[in-house]
Amino acid sequence: METDLPLRKIIHVDMDAFYASVEQLDDPSLVGKPIAVGGGGTRGVVSAASYEARKYGVRSAMSGALAKKLCPHLIFVRTNFDRYQEISATIRKVFFEYTDLVEPLSLDEAYLDVTENKKGNPSASLIALEIRQKIKERTGLNASAGISINKFIAKVASDVNKPNGQKTVPPEEVLEFLEHLDIKKFYGVGKVMKEKMYRHGIYTGADLKKKPLEYLEEHFGKSGGYYYNIVRGIHTSKVKTERTRKSLAAERTFNENISSEIFMLERLENIAEEVAKRLKKSKVAGRTITLKIKYRDFTLQTRSKTLPLYIASKELILENVKDLLYQDEMKDSVRLLGISMSNLNNENPKKKAAISEKTIDVQLKLDF
Repeated sequence: METDLPLRKIIHVDMDAFYASVEQLDDPSLVGKPIAVGGGGTRGVVSAASYEARKYGVRSAMSGALAKKLCPHLIFVRTNFDRYQEISATIRKVFFEYTDLVEPLSLDEAYLDVTENKKGNPSASLIALEIRQKIKERTGLNASAGISINKFIAKVASDVNKPNGQKTVPPEEVLEFLEHLDIKKFYGVGKVMKEKMYRHGIYTGADLKKKPLEYLEEHFGKSGGYYYNIVRGIHTSKVKTERTRKSLAAERTFNENISSEIFMLERLENIAEEVAKRLKKSKVAGRTITLKIKYRDFTLQTRSKTLPLYIASKELILENVKDLLYQDEMKDSVRLLGISMSNLNNENPKKKAAISEKTIDVQLKLDF
């Protein structure tokens, strides 16, 4: 056994329908009713939906019009990010009572490494239970959790017993858990990748595990090696207390569809100004600029270019966005435009260490 291999107990905590639950907490008259945060009006988009609304198929990122069609008695509530951030801060204080190794993913979810924790408790499962109980006591909200040997499995597990539940996948059950898992449940496998997997006869983890590394790399490119490892329980990414920002972006949805590129440029100038402000605030610059276009029928298109130098000013951003805008004709009228900057100058150039097959052998012997 190599002593320098990671031995970890990871918890993924995920609040249940966070935004919607906060609104129901603050307004008891909404409890038990289908609500959508955001999404109101003809141009709105749903930011979050209560579990009552989800039963009708209402989901985040869905247009408010479609959500209302699916659930005619849906109640729309305006977003209140100050309130969400306030409660999120309370939740994170609970996390830090147990460990300093906390990696927030958003306001409502985070990874915790409790291999060595402030309570001296050897049971990650009991720690997760305590954390969920404290969150309930201090905020009145429910949280779910996943517990396992790495971040990937913990995140997948946190969704198993939602809402208000937790799932532990101990070392000795990791491989069986992954083999029986529907491929669409694998974190990182979206709708497009799911369909591609299906075309290759991959429906479960067991199907994925049967495919040789060479086959996966041939058909799935760089992701092939990733899929080969995760289905074997190998995922060595550490809980990062400071997450490196990968990109910065801003976008706007318009009250009326825009057909003229001249009008689009006017809107893009304001968006470029916002992106420049965010870059300045984060003290970064980027080399890759992407123009996001959402058409009248919700079809999404992106146009990107990578520059030889880093840029951060509004003027340079707008100049390059203008090139992207006129790169091709518009397919239809536009309802949304966005600009993002990536390939930032804060990224660590060091390559990740190679993953060892021995990692899983060590992890499977860790007591949970």
